[in-house]
This record gives sequence, structure tokens and C-alpha cells, in this order.
Amino acid sequence: MITLGVLNDAPGIRHGFFTRQGGVSTGLFASLNCGYGSADATENVARNRAIATARLDLPPDRLVTCHQVHSAEVVTVERVWRREDAPRADALVTSLPGIALGILAADCAPILLADAEASVIGAAHGGWRGALSGVVDATVAAMTVLGAVRSRIRGAIGPCIAQRSYEVGPEFPSAFLAQDAANAGFFAPSRRERHFMFDLGGYIERRLHGLGVGEVQRAPHDTVAEEDRFFSYRRACHRGEGDYGRGLAAIAIAE
Repeated sequence: MITLGVLNDAPGIRHGFFTRQGGVSTGLFASLNCGYGSADATENVARNRAIATARLDLPPDRLVTCHQVHSAEVVTVERVWRREDAPRADALVTSLPGIALGILAADCAPILLADAEASVIGAAHGGWRGALSGVVDATVAAMTVLGAVRSRIRGAIGPCIAQRSYEVGPEFPSAFLAQDAANAGFFAPSRRERHFMFDLGGYIERRLHGLGVGEVQRAPHDTVAEEDRFFSYRRACHRGEGDYGRGLAAIAIAE
């Protein structure tokens, strides 16, 4: 489990970005696969989630996740729900103690947020589509409805695909440049003509700073390159593998 100092110092907040290590799954899903969306055995995923939530000193039934669809939809969590009742969304916020907000990722950026003074937390799934359409903006706005203050919010961007591993095609930058010409800074030339290397984590960090979030920290990892530590959708695609595991990131207010 990886933690970041920006949230380690937040009183009453527990968080973790879980690696792929320490679980019960095998094969492509070895070993801490927490994604029911994979073809892994359901009982393995359930056991892995229990292992992860135990690291946060919570029982497995206190973890809530959503059916992620690369959107900017945010759900305010007022109770835990069954897996089959998970809403279609890409971010969760709550002010309730003892509930872990979980995000699943395999190259996309998991984003954990907290205003410890207000006891308000948020978690967001930062794929490029959701990031571009404003998932972090919507998450921070939903936190303020619960009493959070933007300047007090601390944000942690977990392990994700690094710029050196994220090649995109010639059509990709246009939507980002239409939003803000300064976004050109998140694209570096690729070795392939008319292709680029995209800095997803840097883009999300800038969005958070632009919202007035007080502190932001990024994990210095590359989910594609660090195979022993992280699941990766892109790596699986490059190898022609039929499926891939999902890593969990979670945050909770201590009871």
C-alpha cells in the first residue's frame, strides 16, 4: 500500500493506493485484483477487497465503489450499497465516518481528496475523458456542498500511466487545446511522426490547482513500466492479453 504525505498529515483521514501485491488472485490478476469488472473469480476479488479494507482498519462491507464509466458524475454517499446497486459514476464524496470511498484503476489516475477540518472526503477516477470533462471539478464542488473549503482540501494523485508510457495519436490533443491553449504543455513529441506523449497526472494536478485546492501531491510511479507493482490496461493491450486486474485506491474518515 502506498500513501502520500499530503494525506498522511491530515488528522482523522485514512487512505491508501494499493499495489497489485498481497492478494489471492493468480495469473493475469495476480494478486490483489480488486475489480469485479475483470474475469477474475468473484470470491477472489471479494477476498482481495477485504484484505485492502483491513489495512484501513475497516470491515469489507464498509467499502463503496461505483460502476465507472469515464464520466464527470459524482455521487454523495449517504449509506453503503450492495455491489449490484453501484451507481454509474466516476467520483464519490461523503462526510460519514467509517466508510471507505474506493476507486479502481489500471493506468487511469486515482485521485483522493480530503478536508480534514470539515471531515469531508472525495475520491475520483481520472481517466483522460473524465479529467477533460471535469471530474475533479465536480468532485471538489460536491465536497464544498458538504462543508469543505477549497483552500483546505488536500489532493493526492495516485500511481497512473506516466508521460513516457502514454503515447497518443494525432487527433488526441485537439480537445485539450480547444479547452485551453496552455494544455499544449502536457504533450511532448513522440518518436512516431504526428504522435505525442501525454502527461495525464500533470494535467489533473493543474486542474486541481486551478480549483483552489490547498495542497496537491503526485505519486512518482508509472503503472505501465512497474509491472511487479501495478496492473496496466495499456500493457495488457500491447501484449494481446484478454484481461487485466484493477488496483484499488481508497480513503475514509476514521470513526
